[in-house]
Amino acid sequence: MKGEGEDGVILVENGFRGLRVWQKGDDFSVKIYRMTDSGTFGRDFGLRDQMRRAAVSIPSNIAEGDELDTNKQSIRHFYIAKGSCAEVLTQAVIACKIGYLDEDKFKTIENEAVEIAKMLSKLISARRNK
Repeated sequence: MKGEGEDGVILVENGFRGLRVWQKGDDFSVKIYRMTDSGTFGRDFGLRDQMRRAAVSIPSNIAEGDELDTNKQSIRHFYIAKGSCAEVLTQAVIACKIGYLDEDKFKTIENEAVEIAKMLSKLISARRNK
């Protein structure tokens, strides 16, 4: 929700936290942390940490992009977030193949990564057309 502050500056309530795609990305990164916390996955520090970094990169780049001054700068960060969705999905494919994730957990990750990527595509398109 936008409003005008005392000094005439346009305020956006919740800023980037008000973006549905940021909220989904934030929830997704928490889910990845929890899924990679136990069992064999929890002891594979390389894959676990890389997957976590990629997942955290999604809402982080959405937030950074939303706070930048130009749509061109914002779009660049939204593309990076979209790339991080593909990175998490690739790591989930590998984790499933080596037995760290069962099929249900993999499908959850796949569905959410694809949904966030689609939302980012729409956001990129909207910012490009401003």
